[in-house]
Amino acid sequence: MTQVIAAPPRLLMVGPQHHGVVQYAIDVADAVVHADPRAERMYASTPADAVLLLDGVDRAHVHVTDRLFGRSPEEAADAVERLADATELTVTLHDVPQTSDGRMLDRRIAAYARFIAAAHATAVNSRHEQALAEEFLGVSAATVPHAIPLGSRIGTAAVSADDASLPGPRPLTVLIAGFIYPGKGHSSAIQAASRAAEVLRATGHQVADVVVRAIGAPSAGHEDDVLDLEAEARAAEVSFEVTGYLDDAAFTAQISRPGIPLAAHGHVSASRSMLDWVEAGRRPLVVDSRYAAEMDQLRPETMVRYDPSTLHTELAAAWLDPSRTRLPAGRSLRPALPDTASAYLDWWGATAGTGRHRPPTL
Repeated sequence: MTQVIAAPPRLLMVGPQHHGVVQYAIDVADAVVHADPRAERMYASTPADAVLLLDGVDRAHVHVTDRLFGRSPEEAADAVERLADATELTVTLHDVPQTSDGRMLDRRIAAYARFIAAAHATAVNSRHEQALAEEFLGVSAATVPHAIPLGSRIGTAAVSADDASLPGPRPLTVLIAGFIYPGKGHSSAIQAASRAAEVLRATGHQVADVVVRAIGAPSAGHEDDVLDLEAEARAAEVSFEVTGYLDDAAFTAQISRPGIPLAAHGHVSASRSMLDWVEAGRRPLVVDSRYAAEMDQLRPETMVRYDPSTLHTELAAAWLDPSRTRLPAGRSLRPALPDTASAYLDWWGATAGTGRHRPPTL
């Protein structure tokens, strides 16, 4: 007798489509629909709209970060609980709380604990986030979130031309992709680039302009940070450039340009920007962390991990040998999105109907 596998849950995307979490939810949903045509997508601009869409829906899945679901962690938790009242809800958590959240840590911990309590089952995007859930959210062995790594959009690295190491002066350019906000690494990149150029020039190398290019725009509320970074760069004799928000084509063009790709944020819980680099055929410098070590093991030889104290040395080495910043054609980037879709389908199949649906809030 052939076993009938339950259809996947309804795939719910909530929020503006340019938001990174929503973009990834769309990528995963597209891959799931390709793998199982019974899957259906639903889009809602706000959590309140999403509740209305869930009328009559037995099961749904949604990607959640508190900043996307409410103006405060408490409001976001209220919104997720309303979704869980409407259907059997599975959730993928993003931006899991950790020490770098500072004064917001306790409020975010409380909100994420409510997310987990409301959901029928919960997933995260890395083993590192599983550990964060154990360390900060106090989850038990029975409720630890399931880890499904972020999937790349392509299975092998794109072909990319080496930055030619030509005779004569050439710039030392550092590229940082994503939004500008404190702790992202722009300040450390400015100081390390200045020091790297000083060391190279002292040993007879012709370094032209020193540039740190931010490929993206400031996060909301952090527009003044750009002014501070520009002032810091001027003092260090470094040019600080900001591209502003870019569409997908322009973003890909920018991260493919000559320069040294850098992911200097040491407090990521899971990072789509690391995948942006490798999908473009780049081999970024990545500040060492538990998450970076996990990704290095998952996709070997696709990044260079560094200790923050040695960033200037790594920048100088990459300037001397630009091929260090490019992946060889054909380098595997798996798990790719089809692998991710398969992992989600297996997980949903294993968790369907295994627990009591959350009772409606009175």
